[in-house]
Amino acid sequence: MSAERSGRLGVGIIGAGHVGPILGAALAGAGHAIVGISAISDDSRERAEAILPGVPILPIPEVIERSELVILAVPEQELAALVSGLADVGAWQAGQLVMHTAPGLGVSVLTPALGLGIIPLAIHPAMVFTGTSIDLIRLRDAWCAVTAPRPVLPIAQALVVEMGAEPLVIAEADRPAYAEAIATARTFSTAIVDQAARQLADIGVEMPGSVLGGVVRSAVENALMSAGTADTDFEGQL
Repeated sequence: MSAERSGRLGVGIIGAGHVGPILGAALAGAGHAIVGISAISDDSRERAEAILPGVPILPIPEVIERSELVILAVPEQELAALVSGLADVGAWQAGQLVMHTAPGLGVSVLTPALGLGIIPLAIHPAMVFTGTSIDLIRLRDAWCAVTAPRPVLPIAQALVVEMGAEPLVIAEADRPAYAEAIATARTFSTAIVDQAARQLADIGVEMPGSVLGGVVRSAVENALMSAGTADTDFEGQL
């Protein structure tokens, strides 16, 4: 499908979990046209209709056929088989941007589609998604891990900026370590808050989450400020 105006893309989304519709909405807010989304379960269809009203829910091959940019927002363990299967039936189109959102994988997972002429991008937003519109606000404060061949790296970075986030270039070989760091932060934060909330509930506190909100936010903000003093030159990676 042709772009609605110069420089804009027709964007198709494969996967209507917590991530895909949000990234689609962010790109739509930047002026791109969302041409279709695939959704299988009732929950995913409802989510797609709520976040992307009016966007047609289509079979995967039709989403790809309509799109200049395809977002693969599927579980990491399903990505390789999906890409390969679609390559086997010749679904990918030459010159098409194909972006996946798996944290631990770079662009090598898209290799089966390269023979058909796609442009590979790996972009993972470093945040926990709820699948609701609040994610659009949180995305503005997020960083996105970006991996792409050097000639097209500016395209990936520009897409991140258009979504309202900040790009952070991660080398192909470093994606597993990046994913581990993200998973550690998420798992540890969730476990500690759950434990503290249970302790407060055990002594009769009715809304432990609200009580913990201030201390958790301030503690995390202080920890993040301390982490920012480490000898890590993020700007040098961009």
